[in-house]
Amino acid sequence: MRQTIAAGWALVLAVVLTISPGGSPGAKGAEPEGKMAKGSEAEKELRAANDQFYAALNAMFVGELAPMNAIWSHRNDVTIMGPFGGRLTGWAAVEAEFKKEAGMKLGGHVACKDVFVQVGGDMGYSVCVEEGQNMSADDKPVVVFFRATNVFRLENGQWKLVHHHTDISQQLQAATGEVIK
Repeated sequence: MRQTIAAGWALVLAVVLTISPGGSPGAKGAEPEGKMAKGSEAEKELRAANDQFYAALNAMFVGELAPMNAIWSHRNDVTIMGPFGGRLTGWAAVEAEFKKEAGMKLGGHVACKDVFVQVGGDMGYSVCVEEGQNMSADDKPVVVFFRATNVFRLENGQWKLVHHHTDISQQLQAATGEVIK
């Protein structure tokens, strides 16, 4: 399990170091924070893809999967480390989880707040706080307040999600009975 978590963090760190100006935040010669891509066309497109992901997530909460299928890359290197714990690798595993979650019809709404976006070449990421609520199986509200990281890759001219990572939610796990090892 520790190796799985370490591998997930290694991927996120590698993307961040690849994208960050100068190789790492605060590196000598790096652009001031937010200056590199702030307001650029690539940043606007990545923000739009991030917004598309959260619209797709909210659609999934009511059982609609098409928007989620549209924003995600369908390659074998995609990963998700969501509020139910664990790590899923490859589009087949991620898609199967989305089908299961869509079937739960958790309802509610999640918004991405306090967003920071960074773009470099054909990779980009966003970090934010997810706020909102879902509904439990017995129709009681479950508060959502997670830190989240989304990693995107440019595929055929479109930003596609390749990794999503949130805090683990013991409240959501208890409300749904869903825990991924």
